[in-house]
Amino acid sequence: MDIDAESLSLIQRKQSLYVSQDERFLLGLQKYKGQQYSHIYFFRLYKMREQFRSLINHQHPNLPVHTVLGLEVGKQCIIVGTLYKQMKLKPSVLDEYSKERSAVPLVKPHNFLHPDDHLILEDESGRVKLIGDVVKPSDYVTGVVLAVHGEETSDGDFLVHKIVEAGLPPQIKIPQEAKEDKYVAFVSGLSVGSIKSNPLQIQLLVDLLTGHLGDDKEQNVASQITRIVIAGNSVELQQGLLAGQSLASKDQSKLSEPIKEFDLLLTQLAAAMPVDIMPGPHDPANYSLPQQPLHKCLFPGASAYNTFVSSPNPHSFYLDDVGFLGTSGQNIDDLAKYSEAKEKLDFMERTLRWRHLAPTAPDTLGCYPFTDRDPFVVESCPHVYFVGNQNKYGTQLLKGSEGQLARLISIPRFCETGVAVMLNLRNLECHPLSFSCET
Repeated sequence: MDIDAESLSLIQRKQSLYVSQDERFLLGLQKYKGQQYSHIYFFRLYKMREQFRSLINHQHPNLPVHTVLGLEVGKQCIIVGTLYKQMKLKPSVLDEYSKERSAVPLVKPHNFLHPDDHLILEDESGRVKLIGDVVKPSDYVTGVVLAVHGEETSDGDFLVHKIVEAGLPPQIKIPQEAKEDKYVAFVSGLSVGSIKSNPLQIQLLVDLLTGHLGDDKEQNVASQITRIVIAGNSVELQQGLLAGQSLASKDQSKLSEPIKEFDLLLTQLAAAMPVDIMPGPHDPANYSLPQQPLHKCLFPGASAYNTFVSSPNPHSFYLDDVGFLGTSGQNIDDLAKYSEAKEKLDFMERTLRWRHLAPTAPDTLGCYPFTDRDPFVVESCPHVYFVGNQNKYGTQLLKGSEGQLARLISIPRFCETGVAVMLNLRNLECHPLSFSCET
């Protein structure tokens, strides 16, 4: 029997050159020896002060740069330092003690802003309170490094005339030659094992990405997906079972079943394309940032493929000379608690303009006490900046003063929205991919 040659033709999946940039987020052989967080703040200020030097010389060449201790009343100058935000409603360890002693329950607000909040700028020599109409405490958080132009008042405060932010960092240009369409798929918040998770919905996503769903046209589009990035909260375990005592066999299965189920899904994906998996706040990984890669022993099926990459959170890499930087969402969610913006994309933009991924770490966001660097300083502007586990999908193309272009992507929780995100490497355009099981 003759077989049509076209029926034997196979659609080949396109490939992209992958280069990891995760070294600075890996702890390696570092061990905690009781060190405090002063080192990370010192390196943050030192690194950022270097970046501010050329900016200040360009914008304010005639103004002197002083330390806080060197301020003189009425003389205009510029000081560079780290912000501390004095907040009336900021949670404290003492709150837990007061709850035990108080008959009236304390209400936890969703956002801890208060009209009496104020900013303090601190450097190695001292600290000074910032005042003035241009100072908006609701826009900033503790840990941001800024340069401020102003003068000291007779009361010992610093009257700010202008706030100088670092702005977008320098960016490596993308080669402009014509390229074919290649896509990267993003998904987060699968929450396998959660009552909100729909196994059929997740399987539809896997089948579409691997090319086992749809007609020839859809399979051809699927073949253009060169990589999938899973940005945290992939499984949801019953935390109540982990009380410190030994578990019964049935309880052990409750903890292991979601991971086994997720491994089956990962195996299907890894058999078809490269997969990056990042840990999130609900995954079996360390709590503090940077979260270390999920151990491959959790995924015996998927880890058998060399296309499976367990990555840290934050995650940084290049794909066909396009730079990617992203987190599983903790940094942006923490900013939403201690500052104010209309959209999560605004918080994302601020972190790039502040040149710092997680300025609230270690103040209100858990972080490893590095003694030799601050890994969250953004020294090169990514072409794609993504954040997972958000309430809804959003995107924006951010433009810098020196021609930088950065695609911001807010990836929604898949278990609640059924939405994944597709990005075209050729032109950085992206669109949502929605899945529904409703009839």
